[in-house]
Amino acid sequence: MTPIPRSVSIFGATGSIGESTFDLLMRAGGPDAFRTVALTGARNVARLAEMARALRAEVAVTADPACLPALRDALAGSGVEAAAGEAALIEAADRPADWVMSAIVGFAGLAPGLAALRHGRTLALANKESLVTAGPLLMETAKAHGARILPVDSEHSAVFQALAGEEIAAVERIIITASGGAFRDWPLERLAGATVAQASTHPNWAMGQRITIDSASMFNKALEVIETREYFGVPPEMIEVLVHPESLVHAMVGFRDGALMAHLGAPDMRHAIGYALNWPERGHLPVARLDLAQIGRLSFAAPDPARYPALTLAREVMAIRGLAGAVFNAAKEAALDGFIAGQIPFPAMAGVVEEVLARMSAQTGLGIATISLDNLQGADREARGLAGAVIASARM
Repeated sequence: MTPIPRSVSIFGATGSIGESTFDLLMRAGGPDAFRTVALTGARNVARLAEMARALRAEVAVTADPACLPALRDALAGSGVEAAAGEAALIEAADRPADWVMSAIVGFAGLAPGLAALRHGRTLALANKESLVTAGPLLMETAKAHGARILPVDSEHSAVFQALAGEEIAAVERIIITASGGAFRDWPLERLAGATVAQASTHPNWAMGQRITIDSASMFNKALEVIETREYFGVPPEMIEVLVHPESLVHAMVGFRDGALMAHLGAPDMRHAIGYALNWPERGHLPVARLDLAQIGRLSFAAPDPARYPALTLAREVMAIRGLAGAVFNAAKEAALDGFIAGQIPFPAMAGVVEEVLARMSAQTGLGIATISLDNLQGADREARGLAGAVIASARM
């Protein structure tokens, strides 16, 4: 009997994670090995249509309704359905698939991820904002529907692998690493003059612009610290960050007997994606093999709080919990927009986030016990609006 192909969906197909996922699916047999349910993207409809045709997807969705005519034209005669908008994204997530890649960037990835979990399948989670803004809600939804969440951030995949066969009660600390980003060796006084182009160049990883800038500010790592707490359920004081310029050690787990398990690999997101795609087995992956003799040395350093204030803000968010993650993420996204638009200098992003957190903590009491998609969306809107006002006042 011919086996039934495994069904998959990719949300955020045209981003860097989506492209790497597509690459692995095609190398593994493409439409002959997988039944692709849905692919989604933003405005790059030409690439979205190309991918949908290659995988013979059931539906391709663009988040921008204005792009729907172009997507329909690009898919004409392919048999792939075209759709657009937020409702179409949710409808696509409601189509059952065995394995769903959640790689939409930002808060927009939360609702489709929750919808996919309600079908009790495997969610490969690359959308870090989902855990940051709604960790308890996401994990409770997975548990209620018998679904599984597999981490796709390189750091959290590394921790997940280091914990295989281990009890979380035996863990003393979890260490996630950071390259330090584009400005790790800059004098602090130069940061105010950093340009968007300079912040968009990562020393090790090939990623999209927004996440690359977040790496330079370490906001990306701040999100990952919160993710670690939410996914693995460990107290914040057990989570450490080390600057590791080589980006070869992705995470380490320390146990109560003094052992330290480290996960090493080339800086290639296909490691974490492929692990989630093949789990619980390990499949062959087309990634570089490390030659440690040639590498020679690995270096580590504690992050400088003055250079990376985002890490301190992440500790404040974990202390508050409730809606604080949603506020932190929304303010961060708005501040990043402000920097990219030339409205504020690079170091001011952390100040915007700090101000929004302080004001909303004083006014609304963010640490509520129960969160829902509705109150998360409300906190997200309020924080974005307040961040916009803070940015505008800074420009006066």
